[in-house]
Amino acid sequence: MSSRGSHIDSERYDEDSVRVRPSRHGSRARTRTRPAHEDARLGTVLVVDRGRFRCLVDDEAVTAMRARELGRRAIVVGDHVRIVGDLSGGPDALARIVSVAKRASELRRTADDTDPTERVVVANADQLVMVTAIADPPPRTGFIDRCLVAAFTAGLDPLLCLTKGDLGDATELFDTYDVLSVPAVVVRQDAPLDELAERLRGRTSVLIGHSGVGKSSLVNRLVPDADRAIGDVSKVGKGRHTSSSAVLLPLPGGGSVIDTPGIRSFGLAHVSADDLLRAFADLAPGAEQCPPGCAHQDAADGCALDDWVTAGHTEPERLESYRRLAGARLDEPEELTR
Repeated sequence: MSSRGSHIDSERYDEDSVRVRPSRHGSRARTRTRPAHEDARLGTVLVVDRGRFRCLVDDEAVTAMRARELGRRAIVVGDHVRIVGDLSGGPDALARIVSVAKRASELRRTADDTDPTERVVVANADQLVMVTAIADPPPRTGFIDRCLVAAFTAGLDPLLCLTKGDLGDATELFDTYDVLSVPAVVVRQDAPLDELAERLRGRTSVLIGHSGVGKSSLVNRLVPDADRAIGDVSKVGKGRHTSSSAVLLPLPGGGSVIDTPGIRSFGLAHVSADDLLRAFADLAPGAEQCPPGCAHQDAADGCALDDWVTAGHTEPERLESYRRLAGARLDEPEELTR
């Protein structure tokens, strides 16, 4: 190139005229660092509906969505979460859940006893209240047994709540579960709920029961404005409460109840005989002599629990109760409706 050409080019172009093409991967290094969200507020999930979450934040019901950084991690009723964004609680306000705290407990179930996929129904509860009527409809021990299996394997304290106490005598039913040390209360429509309220106070209790046993009436008595509260916490999605949703309701005296109208059956495919046995501290050591894969149902199959009982380590009724509950995993699931 001539010196004249070089002179002209240097006059037309300078350093600012040169466009440097960026790397195809970008100029900023990739990082796994997540936002700190130091301004996030603590909340509790009240209801889940179609990808939206109604949460209680400082006594205010807030609608939130899942932050992208959480991926597809499940968020369920009872979860303790950290939330950022619009926390005003207004009709068009939408916040984001940015983290979920480690759960103290998980109540799990499968859709049925052939489904290998277990689902977390409720998080952070500490008591499972099995609501059943003394009569009309009559109590179903199969339902109670399945609930006990779910409670024992989840680490929840069971409580048997018998409604319609004016229609019959609960002595026989009490005797059935006495050996398992399952506490029980009897309630009736014409009497206060003082004993039940005291057992619920300060705790997070999951209520489950068949249609017609009076569970909804019980919830309305425990939480006087339950109907209004359910309408409030369910203002997610299109603004209606779905039958597949559990709902957490704070109790006036402290604590909360979780109503579970959506659990239509308690599939126990995820529970093994050994899972349940861990809840029987007096029987578990005796199983150490059982053959691998023992179902713990029959001495003829090599189960060592019969010898454990014969040696006086525990009462025969305890083994009988364990085997009945373990057998409940093989029964047809009990259908539950609101």
